[in-house]
Amino acid sequence: MCSVSFEHAESVKILIASGNCTSSLGLIRLQYESFVRAMWLLFSASDIDVAKIMDDLTQDSSKRAEKLPMLSEMLKQLQGKAPKVALDQLQEFKEYSWKPLSSFIHGGIHALNRHSIGYPIPFLVQLLKVSNGLLVMTGMLLVILSTQRGQTNIIPELQFKYHDCLPDFKTIVHNE
Repeated sequence: MCSVSFEHAESVKILIASGNCTSSLGLIRLQYESFVRAMWLLFSASDIDVAKIMDDLTQDSSKRAEKLPMLSEMLKQLQGKAPKVALDQLQEFKEYSWKPLSSFIHGGIHALNRHSIGYPIPFLVQLLKVSNGLLVMTGMLLVILSTQRGQTNIIPELQFKYHDCLPDFKTIVHNE
């Protein structure tokens, strides 16, 4: 799931560079959801749930996987199990960004308005920062998964070095 989240982040940048900004915003939500799923799989999912999503793809396995929890339920199940700082940031992201991003996914007012009038550069910069912030969180999760415990300082060092490329939380995706 971390790799899926990385792919979405790369695609966000490719789409912005090619001028397909509306589609890139939809991918931010996909990047977020795949990261939440990765967190949930590591910290909260039962072995049965993990097996459901890791199974070979068939009609039957697809039906079983449809019963996995949706985003809100995964966030609830992560309470008290995942690192608090990460979970707080994921909750904050959902609080401030979910409705605008849903509008982009479902062809709502945000998508139509921005597609019609364009995307100001500060908005696109903010979008890139949000994606980068999710990448940092995904990197942290990979460090947790790693057997090389000496890597724990690498992510905070990157955050410090590239702080200007990362979001200030609470200013996530607003259609300003």
